Amino acid sequence: MARRSRSADVGEASASAARSRSLRPLAALSPFALRHKGRIAGAFVALVAASAATLAIPVAVRRLIDFGFSNDHPGMVDQYFGTMLIVVGVLALASASRYWFVTTLGERVVADLRSAVFAHLTKLSPSFYDSARSGEIVSRLTADTTQIKAAFGASASVALRNLFLFFGAAAMMVVTSPKLSALVLGAIPLIVLPLVAFGRSVRRRSRAAQDTLADASAVAGEAVGAMRTVQAYNAEARVAGRFSFAVEEAYSAAQSSITARAILTAIAIFLIFASVVGVLWYGATDVLSGAMSPGTLGQFVLYAVFAAGAIGELSNVWGEISQAAGSAERLGEILATRLGIENPAAPTPLPAPARGALAFESVRFAYAAAAEGGVLDGVSFAAKPGETLAIVGPSGAGKSTLFHLALRFYDPLAGRVTLDGVDLRDADLADLRARIALVPQDPVVFALSARENIRLGRADATDAEVEQAARLAGADRFLTALPQGYDTPLGERGVTLSGGQRQRVALARAFLKDASLLLLDEATSALDSESETLVQEALAASRKDRTTLVIAHRLATVLAADRILVLDGGRVVEEGTHAELVARRGLYARLADLQFGQMDVDANARRAVAG
Repeated sequence: MARRSRSADVGEASASAARSRSLRPLAALSPFALRHKGRIAGAFVALVAASAATLAIPVAVRRLIDFGFSNDHPGMVDQYFGTMLIVVGVLALASASRYWFVTTLGERVVADLRSAVFAHLTKLSPSFYDSARSGEIVSRLTADTTQIKAAFGASASVALRNLFLFFGAAAMMVVTSPKLSALVLGAIPLIVLPLVAFGRSVRRRSRAAQDTLADASAVAGEAVGAMRTVQAYNAEARVAGRFSFAVEEAYSAAQSSITARAILTAIAIFLIFASVVGVLWYGATDVLSGAMSPGTLGQFVLYAVFAAGAIGELSNVWGEISQAAGSAERLGEILATRLGIENPAAPTPLPAPARGALAFESVRFAYAAAAEGGVLDGVSFAAKPGETLAIVGPSGAGKSTLFHLALRFYDPLAGRVTLDGVDLRDADLADLRARIALVPQDPVVFALSARENIRLGRADATDAEVEQAARLAGADRFLTALPQGYDTPLGERGVTLSGGQRQRVALARAFLKDASLLLLDEATSALDSESETLVQEALAASRKDRTTLVIAHRLATVLAADRILVLDGGRVVEEGTHAELVARRGLYARLADLQFGQMDVDANARRAVAG
């Protein structure tokens, strides 16, 4: 089974492995956190208060042991327990505040991050989506951001609390007994170094687990989106097997990551508490010799337990933060992806009013993933304002590519494309696309109401304008017949509509936009004869106000065009009216002969000349 490599190529994989050895990807998210300085300050104050309250408890325990059980201080027990109750209250309030500030900060950071990543995705050029898998992108937006939320929320809260507690306990250990502290602190490098070294393995395995999970999500998304095709070909078992294979790979990678984290936890707990036991034994000998009071040893042991417990917690959290670093790296890769099609720093304004004059001047172009050879090879033509220009030719001739370049989804490798005399590379992208309406061959209908689907053409359109556009496109009849009329949700990808109905919704969207340049890519191919006639009449009525480019395999739809361009092998090989092209007996005549038959070709030619 063909599957995408983890990082597109070996070089990228090496770079990814190098980055995964550090937590730098998480540091790259700091701008999202620094937007909320108030919550950070609140969390810091709560952390200090909670740590101070926790560190006060061993002092009270020492004084209670050394003095509270003496008959010389009969009221000290009540006094200390009352004080400790107040300390515990402060600890509870500070801990709750810390949790609230840090957790809500994590939620806010992840919400901002998701919005930023998705906004960046909407700006990436189609060349990015030529190779990207939608399921994997969705996995990064969901699973990876959820992992980061856990790190910024619960994990960050635990990590910060234990960092404060560790350094506070270490300082109080030094104050309590410098000699015992030297033993404990001297053992820390022996504890930390193995944890850091093993943590690298955890991060690598976590990244691998996240990558395989994204692959499984991509397989599932692809299959769910094409389930009718899967079932039509009795391919359920094969698709399920492909997904099971991907899930098993994800499970194996996750199991490897979990095993590494489990070993890391075992090593951390053993080293930490073994050092505490050793120090406790050493301190007990000092108590027996009278060099240290029992209360002082108790205080020191409590601080040592606090410090050891803090390191133990940090070792657990370290694995979660390592996973979050892998997630942050994967999201960072998206944010670092160049837009591909950049807006010029100082755009040239498009002339007003818009005329819709489109021109290609010696344009050469090839897709990055295309096989040998170019898609367009020196294409030149000009569509005049108000003209209807039809583009025909065999499949793969480059017809749809002309539309992609007109919308500046891509830039030509040579030559230039202009709209109203302005090179598209010099125009503002939003202004350019505001002047163009596209009806693609495979129309997209979103899981919105019919009204909102049409209103994508113009966000400020009134309900009356939406319905008028639907009538022009021949969609009003079936839309009003829906259970909730225009407010009926159309389902994901318009699954509740037929192919012809989806095309009419897309046409209504284009009519509502009322752009000066209309691009129709097989826009009536799924319509029945009656609907096509109605749409053609609507198009004919609107042609005087806009330039229209029509791509069609069905030549009957282009007979009324002002001019016809014939593309073959990325070149314009013929140009003229239907009658002129038939008379030349070239490629167009052969295509027409195949569709109409010789007698129909001659008859249509005579009618076109007479008209």
